Amino acid sequence: MYGAILGDIIGSRFEFDRGGWTKDFELFTPQCGFTDDTAMTVAVAEALLDAGADAAPEDIEKACVSSMQKWGRKYPNAGYGARFIGWLFESDPKPYNSWGNGSAMRVSAAGWLYGTIEKTREAARATAAVSHNHPEGIKGAECTAAVIFLARNGHTKEEIKKYVTEEFGYDLSMSVDELRPLHEHVESCMDSLPKALVSFFEGTSYEDAVRNAVSLGGDTDTLAAIAGAMAEGMYGVPEELKEECRKRIPEDMRLVLDRFSSR
Repeated sequence: MYGAILGDIIGSRFEFDRGGWTKDFELFTPQCGFTDDTAMTVAVAEALLDAGADAAPEDIEKACVSSMQKWGRKYPNAGYGARFIGWLFESDPKPYNSWGNGSAMRVSAAGWLYGTIEKTREAARATAAVSHNHPEGIKGAECTAAVIFLARNGHTKEEIKKYVTEEFGYDLSMSVDELRPLHEHVESCMDSLPKALVSFFEGTSYEDAVRNAVSLGGDTDTLAAIAGAMAEGMYGVPEELKEECRKRIPEDMRLVLDRFSSR
């Protein structure tokens, strides 16, 4: 979870192409802050913890709806999309066939909580299906969680890349340097997942993967949240960055982080 939240915070000040499309930037400034990516990452983590490791998909979905609405209503100005902010305040929210990258940016907890990749992917599907039930929305969440699971269980980047290509079919042929001049703000899984994946695969550390993602411009907070979540599985997160993260989120979010870390 630290990986996704830090990526969101670091990337937040460059969103909407406000960056210099470079890896050379100060990680933290007063303009950095958490966004909807963090609020929903915390919400999904709490939902999965509440549901339990053996929960059926329908129980995970029920827990996600409750937790996401709770946290979204608590932090309503975090930058949600127009459709999703409506979903947060509906009395009986239904999925709306979204392929947006929100399903991938909030799913990182699923990559850590389960003992098999099958259960990991099942849980990821459930976290997406409550709102982002388009096949691409589901796929983005599954892929993100699967990469985290494989990375934290010692698989090499070559093995993970092979799995991603065979299972999800994303085009990973372009490098970060090739993608950077093509920057645009697109909030779809189809656009964001390849960019985040390449940022992770080319990264040499947690920080380097996040810098790769931010340098691509566009939806920088979400790209960095997804790439950062993957990179945490591979490298972990340095303690000094964890401390910086904790300073920049409210106490109620820190409590969920602590609960998750001690699971």
